[in-house]
Amino acid sequence: MNKSLFLLAAILMVTVSGSMQAQGPAPKSAGVATLTARNMGVEPLKLATADPNFLIGADDVLSIDVWKEPELSRTVPVRPDGKISLPLLSDLEAAGMTPTQLASAIRTELRTIVVNPQVTVIVTQINSRRIYVLGEVARVGAYPLISNMTVLQALSTAGGLTAFADLNKIHVMRTENERQQIFRFQYKEVISGRKPDQNIQLKPGDTVVVP
Repeated sequence: MNKSLFLLAAILMVTVSGSMQAQGPAPKSAGVATLTARNMGVEPLKLATADPNFLIGADDVLSIDVWKEPELSRTVPVRPDGKISLPLLSDLEAAGMTPTQLASAIRTELRTIVVNPQVTVIVTQINSRRIYVLGEVARVGAYPLISNMTVLQALSTAGGLTAFADLNKIHVMRTENERQQIFRFQYKEVISGRKPDQNIQLKPGDTVVVP
């Protein structure tokens, strides 16, 4: 390469580098959440599988481990009738029981074929308890209802509010006994501590709407 070509290449590299620095970081899109889990001051959620009082329901997925018995250990779904199927055992009722209670029931059934069985039950997917978050949040969708989940925690799980959210018109829709109830949630009033009672604990099937 002769000297003139080398100088031309150097000039082009400097020009491109300066242009990229002048542009700076890419601008954020208008719809990006401005009130996120980090800056909403929300307490971390307690995992349902860590809650000793969590009740198993239909469509949940369970990991059942029988120590030193791999042929009896497996991951099974809870059927719509609330029961599970395991090899060498009749169908067992799982819905309405805690993981500890179900492990004890399985252990009792296995004692006729296994000496001193050690059983562990872990809920790997929670599909029986869901809430829904709609509207101006970062991630609209259905979410597992974690133990003692509040409205603030649901908004945090959905990634926080967008820049277009109406903070005074957030509400929770709930259907009980074929009647629909509406619970208001004024974000600024709740976050300031003036109306903490609006930060209600959610129930299965609740829908949080953020206009």
